[in-house]
Parts: sequence; structure tokens; C-alpha cells
Amino acid sequence: MHDQTLTGLAAALAAGEFSSRELTEHLLARIERHDGVLNSFITVTGEQALAAADAADAARARGEAGPLIGLPLALKDIFCTRGVKTSCGSKMLDTFTAPYDATVVEKLAAAGTLSLGKTNMDEFAMGSSNENSHYGPVKNPWDLGAVPGGSSGGSAAAVAAGLVPAALGTDTGGSIRQPAAFCGITGLKPTYGRVSRYGMVAYASSLDQAGPMARSASDCAHLLGAIAGHDLRDSTSVARGVPDYTEGLEAPLSGLKIGLPKEYFGDGLSAEVESAVREAIKVYESLGATVREVSLPHTHYAIPAYYVIAPAEASSNLSRYDGVRFGHRCENPTDLIDLYKRSRAEGFGEEVKRRILIGTHTLSEGFFDAYYKQAQKVRRLIRQDFLDAFEAVDVLMGPASPTPAFDLGANKDPVSMYLQDIYTIAVNLAGIPGISVPAGFAGGRPVGLQILGTHFAEAQLLNVAHQFQQATDWHLRRPDLAEETA
Repeated sequence: MHDQTLTGLAAALAAGEFSSRELTEHLLARIERHDGVLNSFITVTGEQALAAADAADAARARGEAGPLIGLPLALKDIFCTRGVKTSCGSKMLDTFTAPYDATVVEKLAAAGTLSLGKTNMDEFAMGSSNENSHYGPVKNPWDLGAVPGGSSGGSAAAVAAGLVPAALGTDTGGSIRQPAAFCGITGLKPTYGRVSRYGMVAYASSLDQAGPMARSASDCAHLLGAIAGHDLRDSTSVARGVPDYTEGLEAPLSGLKIGLPKEYFGDGLSAEVESAVREAIKVYESLGATVREVSLPHTHYAIPAYYVIAPAEASSNLSRYDGVRFGHRCENPTDLIDLYKRSRAEGFGEEVKRRILIGTHTLSEGFFDAYYKQAQKVRRLIRQDFLDAFEAVDVLMGPASPTPAFDLGANKDPVSMYLQDIYTIAVNLAGIPGISVPAGFAGGRPVGLQILGTHFAEAQLLNVAHQFQQATDWHLRRPDLAEETA
């Protein structure tokens, strides 16, 4: 059961091959057996999951089953979940239990899915390796000495290891696509505003976006259809109808125009990763697509612009964690200032502190115009680069990351770590959708092909990704851990 896609499990449940309870018990047993090594979960909600599985089985028996009913998932521990610990991978929220559900959690529950628990993550989604968690690093199931990517590394590792068939992640600068690439799964970052952010703990509000992580594009299509849509509780949610993302998956790719940004194939790109990506593009050519080189001339400004804008927004969003209303509170403060200082110093990790300091500096008097305002101007130029490119081509393709998964502890320099997101960050600055699909291996570690589209082109991206997966088997490969029986 654990080796099947979400789509395959849905068909098996509908055919009565097994019940939702049997599937849930099987996956919970795998989590108990394997997650002590992987550390992909912060909280496992077994009792709630089994109760929801029984309810799903009863609904199916009454003839009330929808396409996703009874399917187990996992949630990145950044989504508020009523009655369940929501920590964001931080000591600051180690004792926080959410009093309400995030919109995406509500939508998934309404679709009949059930959550097996909350997955590990870089603290407050700040990181590219999942080594910044208060609960310890997550390990990559393909190589336990490697990182799974971040910040949604727990979700990616759990799916790759066969602990869950799918999970939700969030993507602020590549945090769905990069761990999906490192763990050999499929991960979709939707257009900004396509999925509600209500109840998703904020890191950088103009960049954060929730999205599905699963084994196939078809799986992601089903999940996106369940979580997308307008939400009056989120002022950044777009009032736009939700199409059936599964409807166009089988459309042929003849005539598809693919652009290869020359900036994504230059210095710093691993030769093995480039080779895998170019072989994937040859598959598209065999499917009838045409390929041409394009330019995104402001790409090299993406990382400096992002690391001004995102920390500035983080500085503002994380100011609410002051030890007064919720979150970690220091013991025996001498006065209010001491309460603020020690609660925040004790509750936040090093990377979060670094970004708060950077953000506070760039927003301060005398520096706002020089840094933050200029970064926003650069952001507009980056967005226009993409819009210009999409005038000539349908989609853009390139690597999701310049290297395969790196070793745990290998990138101790923060700047080196930031450069891991060089191909993903601009997508968030522009607000466009992107998907990473498995496209080969480099040194025994997975390589991801990143496919980008214009705003609200998720249906096309899913079609393009699905057709590649119909022609290849990279997404069907499993690490040895996933092939073991529970």
C-alpha cells in the first residue's frame, strides 16, 4: 500500500481492495518503524487519524465517497490545526496548540482526507536544508547522510519514504520545489493567491504559498483542486474560479514551446544535474515540444532582493512573539524589557535571529529607501522578465537546484546555503507557479526538473509534468527504505 500513488490508493479504496482504516494503520506502523531515523514528523496524530478513517469508511459505505475520501496525508507543522500542536519547528511555539484550523486544513477535511500528523521543518520556514529545526534535522531517505532540503523537508522525506502518499508544504523561496527535487518527489508551488494563507503561520507574507507534495503530477492535481480557491479571511486570496486540474492531464504536448533560461545553465550548476535536466528536455522534444533559449536578465539580482524583502517581512511578522500573549516565555523576568529580550533570545534559533536582525535593519530609518524600496523595484523587474519570456514560450524549464542534496552539515556558511535557492527564489518574487518533478539522479541522489508557467497556469504545468511522467519512470523510483514492508 505504501508504494502506491495517491491516485492509485484512491482507486484501490473505491474498489474495496482495503479500507481507509487498514491503509491508515499500515502507514502509522511505517511511521513508528522508520521515523525514528528520518525525524520527518514532529507530531503524529494516530488516534485522530484512525477515527477519521472510520468515518471515511462509513461514508463510503453510505455511498457518499468523494475522490479523496479516506486518503491519509501529512501537514507541514506551519498550518494551524485545531487541538494539535503547531510549532513551526521552533522552541518559541513548542507548547502552542492551535485553537482553529487553517483554511487548507478545513478544505482537506471537507474532501474527506485525514491527517497522520505534522511534519518537521526549518524553524518558521527559514532554511534550505531542514537543519534549522528545534526538533533536529530531517534525513533524506535516499541517503541518510544527506539533507532532504528545506524548509518543507519533513513533508518531502515522509512522502519519499512511503510514510504518507502526499503532504502539504509551503514555498516562500523554493521550500516546496527544492526538497521535492532533493527527495525525488513532485512538488507544486501555486500562483501567489491561488491557495489561502489563512491559518498558515506567516514568514514573508508577500511570498508564502501553500502547495501539494506527492509522488506524481496527477496526485498534485487532485490535491490542488481540493485546497485552491478564494477565501474571504485572506486578503491576498484571489477571487478566481477553480478549474478541474485533472481534466487536461492527458492533453498531448505537440506544439508546446519550451524556454530554457540561459541564466539557469551557467556557472555553479553541477554537470551531473545539467546532464539530467537536458536529458529530460530531450524527452519533451520527443513528445512534440520545441525548445529555444530565452533570457531572464535580472536573475542574478533575485537572491539579494529576496534576502532584503523576506527578512523585512519576517521581522514584522515575528514581532508578535514577545512572551506576552502566546509562545515561549522566559522565567522570572525582572521587567517588561527583560521579558521581551529573554523570551525572544531563548525562543528563536540562530537563523531566525539572523533574518530578524537583517529585516529590522533594512526597515529602519535611513535604510528603508536604500534597501527595501530598491529591492521592491528589482522585484518588479524580475516579474517583468518572466512576463516577457512567456510572450515567446509556453513554459520555462531548468534545474530546481544547482546540486543534488548535499551532506548534512556541509553548508555552514549562511551565504552558501542561500545560493542553493538561486533557481527558485525569483519565482516567488514574481508570484508565478512552478513545479519540480523527478528527472534522474546525480551521485545516487535525485535531481529535479523545474517547470515554470505564467500566473494561474497550474493546469498547464500539471499537464506538462504528467506527460513527462507518462514517458519516464523517475517518479516511480523508491529509496530502499520505501521498498521495505512495514
